[in-house]
Amino acid sequence: MTPHAVVSASREIAAPADQIFALIADPAEQPRWDGNDNLAEAAPGQRVRAVGDVFVMTNRNGGVRDNHVVAFAEGREIAWRPAPHGEQPPGHRWGWELEPLEDGRTLVTHVYDYSDLPAEQEARLAKARQMTPERLMASIDRLAELAEGA
Repeated sequence: MTPHAVVSASREIAAPADQIFALIADPAEQPRWDGNDNLAEAAPGQRVRAVGDVFVMTNRNGGVRDNHVVAFAEGREIAWRPAPHGEQPPGHRWGWELEPLEDGRTLVTHVYDYSDLPAEQEARLAKARQMTPERLMASIDRLAELAEGA
């Protein structure tokens, strides 16, 4: 276990939570707002609806990931643990929290937690340590462009 291995970023977006959530919970939309330009595509029809759902995403390097949904509250929270296709998740988690505010605005928080990555997975840990609040904010900023422009 890696202590203090949680990175997050937050900002207000001038759009309602349900509109923003729809972009996050539909894997086919994720490459449009991925600020790390890591995601290539996801087949349509994989809209997340509950904990236990698994959606499949292809990365730009051709890697296929099964994303196991571990938190879900419609319009408010979603999180998943990615894993190489057909494998169990190694221990990191991507999550989103949305807090509706007045005037149709939403406070959006993006969280990356790699505290459960085992120490023996040094290559994954090294990559995880490169995640910064600024990199998370890049995704929030793209998400804002899409949601506010809708």
